Amino acid sequence: MSNMNQSDKNYQNYVNALQNELVPAMGCTEPIAIAYCASVARKTLNEPCDKVYIEASGNIIKNVKSVTVPNTDGLKGIEAAAVAGIVAGNADKKLEVISQVSKEQKEKIHFFLKSIPVIVKPLDSSIPLDLIVSLYGNKHSASVRIAGGHDHILWIKKDDQIIFDAKTISESKTNDHSFMRVKDIIEFANCANLEDVKEILDRQISYNMAIAQKGMTENYGANIGKILLERDDRNLLNKAKAYAAAGSDARMSGCELPVIINSGSGNQGMTASIPVIVWTQEKKLGSEKLYRALLISNLITMHLKYGIGKLSAYCGVVSAGVGAACGICYLEGGDLYAISHTLVNGIAMISGTVCDGAKPSCAAKIANALEAGYLGYEMYKNGQQFKDGEGIVTKGVENTIRNISLLAKEGMKETDKEIIEIMTGNRC
Repeated sequence: MSNMNQSDKNYQNYVNALQNELVPAMGCTEPIAIAYCASVARKTLNEPCDKVYIEASGNIIKNVKSVTVPNTDGLKGIEAAAVAGIVAGNADKKLEVISQVSKEQKEKIHFFLKSIPVIVKPLDSSIPLDLIVSLYGNKHSASVRIAGGHDHILWIKKDDQIIFDAKTISESKTNDHSFMRVKDIIEFANCANLEDVKEILDRQISYNMAIAQKGMTENYGANIGKILLERDDRNLLNKAKAYAAAGSDARMSGCELPVIINSGSGNQGMTASIPVIVWTQEKKLGSEKLYRALLISNLITMHLKYGIGKLSAYCGVVSAGVGAACGICYLEGGDLYAISHTLVNGIAMISGTVCDGAKPSCAAKIANALEAGYLGYEMYKNGQQFKDGEGIVTKGVENTIRNISLLAKEGMKETDKEIIEIMTGNRC
């Protein structure tokens, strides 16, 4: 029985977390953050732009380098993302800033890149997600800084005068997930009034399955989803992995469909949701079971990611793959004990997976994360587990989650620097 009820303070905290984190984005969120930042700068400048200057943290550079910017006819990179925002961006749409781009605007993006100087410099910042876009016109200049969150504007300047100041790099208390616990997440999922979350989850189901289907029917990236399905289209786990990977195939290669993100990432949003949806549909478990399992998978993904941060050297789909496995465990009747063991077993296996930027191989990492997460569940079913003191595993699921946060946020800082140096060609 659940001890949480709808009057509980944390009940509304969980609803708020879902509302704030499960939001739409069209395109990989790092280039889209650049496009959004540039679009706000253009709106602030309010005159033709003669020069563009972009400063970006290493993790932004890493995650934009190899991914296709949607609605640009196949362009990649920071310059393309910024110019798309300048030429065609609608700042009011935030992470869907370049979701509506005409043929004429696409032509203007290419012309702008050829005719206007766009300078990119590394930003010396301790914040993994940090960027500044500055535009210069004939009479005025405008600069916008986004930090801490993909759509979190820290300040806006016009002619070196601050006209907006958020005063803090942290996002807001609405994005503080320190209250989350695995036990409470399961209680919330069991007692939630589905009318409070149905609209959020219906949008996630609709958007993320649409791009998964697109990845299965068209030619994107390395076609990991298709390869997996051709291997074995009768195995349910393989099908769940294939559809999640297909969504990433499409998204990393510029598919112009939105996804519902989780913790700032579309790959995480798809990984946390698509396998649970496929599993429920194939087993005909019904919509209520699906909604409650999605609450488990989404919230456990957020819980695992919160201590790590939006960007790091730690691959975020590890958290989401384990979150999805916990959702599947719930679909199969798993309780707190089963879900906790699934979580610990899963993250113990693949916590060394590094993030070397957004790109087609993310689809393969999604498949691997889901395989490990589900193996963690199968271990539990067979009475097996990784035990206290074995590597980073510690007695108690929350203590192990804390260890993962320390590993990713603090322990992998040097790894992150090395990855960025290798990717940018600065490695001696």
